[in-house]
Amino acid sequence: MNDRRVVITGLGVVTAGGLGIEELFANICAKAQNVKRIDLFDPSGFGCQVAGQLDDFSARKFVPRSYRKAVKVMARDIEIAVAAADLAVRDAGITTKGIDENAVDIDPARFGCNIGAGLICADLNELGAAVNTSVTDGKFDFKKWGNEGISNLTPLWLLKYLPNMLACHVTIIHGTKGPSNTITCGEASGHLAAGEAARTIARGAADIAIAGGGESKVNPMNLLRQTLLERVTTTGNENPAQACKPFDADADGTVIGEGGGLVILEDQSHAADRGARVYAEFAGFGAGNNPDGMNYLEEPKGDGEARAISAAIADAGISPEQIDLVIPHGTGVPAEDAAEADAIRQTLGQRADTVPVVPLTGGFGNLFAGAGAVQLSVAAMALHKQTIPPAVNFEKPAEAYRLNVQMEQTDAKLQYALCCTHATGGQNAAIVLKRYVK
Repeated sequence: MNDRRVVITGLGVVTAGGLGIEELFANICAKAQNVKRIDLFDPSGFGCQVAGQLDDFSARKFVPRSYRKAVKVMARDIEIAVAAADLAVRDAGITTKGIDENAVDIDPARFGCNIGAGLICADLNELGAAVNTSVTDGKFDFKKWGNEGISNLTPLWLLKYLPNMLACHVTIIHGTKGPSNTITCGEASGHLAAGEAARTIARGAADIAIAGGGESKVNPMNLLRQTLLERVTTTGNENPAQACKPFDADADGTVIGEGGGLVILEDQSHAADRGARVYAEFAGFGAGNNPDGMNYLEEPKGDGEARAISAAIADAGISPEQIDLVIPHGTGVPAEDAAEADAIRQTLGQRADTVPVVPLTGGFGNLFAGAGAVQLSVAAMALHKQTIPPAVNFEKPAEAYRLNVQMEQTDAKLQYALCCTHATGGQNAAIVLKRYVK
C-alpha cells in the first residue's frame, strides 16, 4: 500500500459460529462445530440436508428503534450486513447516526462504505402466492400477472432483493456519506470490497470506511443451485457437525452457510487522534482473474488466485517467506481445495511447507460473499492476540495438498497474515495484514 497507512479498528462478524469477534474467535479456538440439519425449510428432498444456519437471528436488535419497521423489507442477506455493521461500528468505538444521532463523533462525509453481495434469493412463499393468482387453466398467464398477480406483492418487494441494498441500508442507518460501492463477484466479493475501501482511504478520498460482505445461501433455491453444480457434500447428513472438511483427505464437498462480516478500516493518523484500538494494519491487496472461470469438475488450476496472492505480497513490500499465517477460502470441494493449495505453493514456495494454514469453512459453512471479512476479522484477531487458531474439522492431512493445516491453537510471533480466496466465476483476491506497530 502507498500513501496513507490503513488500519483495522473494528470487527463485526455474524456467523453460525458466533455473533461478534470475541465469541467467534473463542469458538474457533475451541473447535466448535456449528453445522446442523437445516430447519429453516424442509431439506428432505435434497442430497445435502445440512448447513451453517443462523438460529433465532433478526436484525431488529441491531438497528435503531426508529428503523425497525424497515427490517420487514430486508432480505436475509441485508439483515446480516446490517447486524455486522452495528457490531463493527460499536467495536471500533465510534458513534454514528445509527448509534446515537445526537453524539456523532466522526465526519459522515469522510466515511465510506464498500460491501460485497451475492445473488439474493427471493422469498419463494411470497413470490409463489403471487404467481398462483396468475395461472389460467394450469398455465402461467403473463396478462393476468400484470393485471392481478403483481399486485399481490408489496410495492417495495424488489428492494428486498437488489444486491446494493446491503450497502444502502448500512449507509442510511449510520449516515455515511463518503464513497460507496457494491461488489458482486461471488466468493471474492468481500476481499475485493475491503481492498477497494482500503485504497480509497490510502489515496485520501476518505478517513474511515466500513467494508466486507454478507450472504445467505440457506434457502431452497441456492441449495438447489449448489447441488446441481455438484459442490455440496452428500455424505454429511448423518453427522452434520463434521460434514465440511476443508483440505482434509476425507472431504467430498462444501456446506452452504449464511453470515458475513464487516470491518472498520481507518487512516492510521485518524485512528491515533481518537485513541482507537488497532487490531492490525492493512498491508497489501491483490486481485487476479481466470477468464474461463474455475472448472472445479475438471482439475482446476490456481493460477488466478496465485496472481492475486503474488500481487498482495508485492503490494505489502515483503517476501513470501515473511508470511506467518494463511487463511484460505477452503471450501471443502476437493478439486477447489487442490487448486487453492496449488496457488499457495506457487506463490509461497518452500514457505508453503511450514506456514500455518487455517481454513474457517468447516466450523460454520461456506459464507460465499460473506466469507471475506470473516477471514480478515479472524486474521486481524490472530495478529492482535498473537495466537493461531485451529482449523475445525481437519483430521487427516491429504498428501495432494501438502499444506501445514493447523490442528491446535498455538501462541506464536505473527507479523504478516495472508487471506486469499477464489470464486467459481473466475475472480480471485488476496489481502495481507500486518501486526500493528505505531
